Amino acid sequence: MVLGLTASLLVALPVSAGAQPAGAEAPGLYVVQFAGAPLATYSGGVAGIPATKPTGHSKLDTTSRRSRLYQEHLRAERTEALRKAGVPTSKVVSDYSVTFNGLAARLGSAEVRRLRSTAGVARVYKDRVHTWHTSSTPRFLGMSGPDGVWRSHLGGQDRAGEGMIIGVIDGGFWPENPSFAALPEPRPDADAIAAKWSGECVTGEHEPVTCNNKVIGARWYNQSGYGDPANGEFLSPRDRAGHGSHTASTAAGVPVDASVAGAPVGQVSGMAPAARLAIYKAVWHVAPGVGAGGTTDLLKAIDDAVADGVDVINFSIGDGYDEFDPTDVAFFNAAAAGVFVATAAGNSGPGAGTLDNAQAWVTTVAAGTHDVRYTKAVTLGDGATYEGVGLGGALPAERLVDAATAPAPEVDAARAALCHVGSLDPDKVRGKVVLCRRGENARVEKSQAVEEAGGLGMIMYNNTPAESLNTEYHSVPTVHVDSAAGAAIKGYAAGNHDATAALSAMAQASQRAPGVASFSSVGPSATSRGDLLKPDVLAPGVDIVAAVPPVSNPANSSYGLKSGTSMASPHVAGTAALLMQKNPAWSPSAVKSAIMTTAYQAGKEDKPIIRLSDGARAAPFDMGAGHVRPAGMFDPGLVYESHEVDWHRYSCGLGVDMRLDDGSSACAAHGAMDPSNLNYPSIAIGDFVGRQTVTRTVTDTTGRDSVYTVKVEAPPGITVNVSPTELTVPAGGSASFQVKVTAATPIMNRYAFGSLTWSDRAGHRVRSPIAVKPMMVRHPAAITGSGSAGSQALQVTPGYSGTLKAAPLGLTAPSVTTSRLVGTYNGGFDPRNPPSSPAIAKKTITTAAGTRLVRIATYDEYPDGTDIDVYVVRDGAFLGASQGLTSEEEVLLPGSGTFDVYVLQWGLPAGTDATDVRLYSYALTQATGNLSVAPAEAQARPGDPVTVTVNWTGVPSGSHYFGAVEYFSGTTSLGMTALKVEG
Repeated sequence: MVLGLTASLLVALPVSAGAQPAGAEAPGLYVVQFAGAPLATYSGGVAGIPATKPTGHSKLDTTSRRSRLYQEHLRAERTEALRKAGVPTSKVVSDYSVTFNGLAARLGSAEVRRLRSTAGVARVYKDRVHTWHTSSTPRFLGMSGPDGVWRSHLGGQDRAGEGMIIGVIDGGFWPENPSFAALPEPRPDADAIAAKWSGECVTGEHEPVTCNNKVIGARWYNQSGYGDPANGEFLSPRDRAGHGSHTASTAAGVPVDASVAGAPVGQVSGMAPAARLAIYKAVWHVAPGVGAGGTTDLLKAIDDAVADGVDVINFSIGDGYDEFDPTDVAFFNAAAAGVFVATAAGNSGPGAGTLDNAQAWVTTVAAGTHDVRYTKAVTLGDGATYEGVGLGGALPAERLVDAATAPAPEVDAARAALCHVGSLDPDKVRGKVVLCRRGENARVEKSQAVEEAGGLGMIMYNNTPAESLNTEYHSVPTVHVDSAAGAAIKGYAAGNHDATAALSAMAQASQRAPGVASFSSVGPSATSRGDLLKPDVLAPGVDIVAAVPPVSNPANSSYGLKSGTSMASPHVAGTAALLMQKNPAWSPSAVKSAIMTTAYQAGKEDKPIIRLSDGARAAPFDMGAGHVRPAGMFDPGLVYESHEVDWHRYSCGLGVDMRLDDGSSACAAHGAMDPSNLNYPSIAIGDFVGRQTVTRTVTDTTGRDSVYTVKVEAPPGITVNVSPTELTVPAGGSASFQVKVTAATPIMNRYAFGSLTWSDRAGHRVRSPIAVKPMMVRHPAAITGSGSAGSQALQVTPGYSGTLKAAPLGLTAPSVTTSRLVGTYNGGFDPRNPPSSPAIAKKTITTAAGTRLVRIATYDEYPDGTDIDVYVVRDGAFLGASQGLTSEEEVLLPGSGTFDVYVLQWGLPAGTDATDVRLYSYALTQATGNLSVAPAEAQARPGDPVTVTVNWTGVPSGSHYFGAVEYFSGTTSLGMTALKVEG
């Protein structure tokens, strides 16, 4: 089931997207996961093959005899499963054994269906497109200087990161950049690196790379087909777009005196400048500012990185889906093998619930500002001056034109205003400064459009005050201004044929920092249902100076500025490597805990961190535990540890069973926990109804017996009691405590935030943020029934005192429309410009005022191998989508209105040309007499469950009916449980 309006959904258009001819099977790329643990977590059980899972502080050894035997065993099992499913091994394009037991293959829909029903196959996933979440920061973070982390904890900048290998899964690197220069020899960590490194330097086919003792390995992956020399890409680990070089050098680049667009910016250094780098190119430049990489290639990169021996992985990549996918499985196993994984939180902020990469075993990083900004100003012909940001030199006063008034022939003004390539009339733009509106296309594409039309400069303006200002290379001199300045400049240009604008040269300026970037994605996480607080931390991610390829920018510069959570993540990857260098026995969860519990929430002069989108004080869903503070994380005092079994139990609590070595249920073996009870450095309860107790365990890192005292800042309207209030923790040992959360005077259906801090006399402050969402009622989201008559009992828990009412909606029969879909379509889906194909049907649905709930569905009622997807769009934006591996799809939408439904035929059985696909739509407005609820009213007490029974009658045999139970307090609706009944 997919609930509409619950997540920010991105479906990018792959390079090879297109329709398939009628009668052809869908040659789709799929990832197949098999039962059985990969090398990273195999604990034994196969006759004659001992465990390969690392024990103690050892690294995974993929070259040992037992590892070779187990990999052969896995390959044999996969080959046998393919044989049983009738899938030729020639269709396999990649296989995985280290962090993921599976393979990628180009399969027809019938083959997918057969594999899904074959013993030993755990799951089949469609290959999904992933993209990028796209100086002075060492000083800002306290790394440099006489009292900085490098000197005080690690022996100096030239020793920071010794013995550590950071794997960067991204867009490659530019080997000639000074940030990737060889380290001085001899290296004091040479033996340590040689003992764990088993990777290689795959130089590539086109524009090959070289490696050295800084970049010790490089690989590239293109089974997903996004790497295309026609886009200027290199079929090698060489970086084209700059994203990969930027993230890698931020994590571990060597110190370099850099300049940007000819202006010196001082020394640029990675966080761990003595660490080694391993580069895994799996995301490709496909258009200006746009990268794409498939799940198939990313999984292989993760597999190789762990097999090669990296200590840390940076993953500044996402797919826009806050849901469980194969990369989450791979990172689970990587973390279980002792590899720390830093990930970008996403760039879909500032709206709530827009996170990516939010699993418990990775560290999810939000983006903030640092204390330097790069300013440029616009001076108009009337003398008015507006400050913005930008790079490069000055542009003297030239005529100013609003792009909206200069559309090319056959182009509408709205498209021209956005400065799409080809949208501007050269006769109106040539020799002028062009005013362009932000939105839709990449920012750097707008200046490209201006240059191609003959413009001399660009002023880009934001649409809303919440949008960020971004300093980046452009094809022409550019100033990026906020929405207020944009409105003023637009007003000046309107009807003024003598309007002029001059652009100043770039200048460095100081600013209050940190602040949470307006683009940085925000919690809560839909995957965890709000029971895990994400993101984890905030790090610099705005206007970060780092390495870029000269071919990626008009200035032919080796350094540039980029902004994004992509830029924040490698700051944490690098600092994690430093922590692991100093504390080689620490687990990835201990490293994460130290980073989180020592973070700060107020900057200089004790001013709180703010959200740049609205100036309000940042909340934990904006910045997690706070901004990283490297000086504190080396001595956290206590850490919150969690490991593989804990993550299994947490996942089972969310309804995800990741299976054990033998393919059996992890949930049956380990049980499920309330996700709020995961031993995490933060506390979150996403469906709080009156009272709940969570448990945490802390472990000493000081080597001394210690006594800690608790201080609680309770969320408003919530009472928090900790037991015990004084905690004795033995040297190197652990102690547990309970946190009892009780509703006092809560504001319902809105998160409230607080914190819990343990302090000792040695100066340790171990702080955990708290997020609680008091709910009026907790209820099942959906249930399914069958038969012409029947009943089901629901457990409904109120969070208030009073009366709980329950009322039926429906049951109702569907409205059915039939469309003939010819052939298949295996491309992506852009809601702003939906694809057109004989394999796609569009239906516009309007529901009446007063509609409570809408359901759009297709059913699995076609020949084996038919695969249907459904997308629901309104005004160029997704309302919901359902993209399973069969023809059974569903989207639920609240309320009434008009929306467009696109039914897409992804797969057909062999020999089938077309399908008459039936689209079912349901609109619930009132009870119809065939569904009843008992009791209709019950006494509500906070935290006390109420059993509500639903009864239905009169459902015709073979029919698909839909209804719901709606809950009320008085006349206020508290939510619904959807009900599907199959007659």
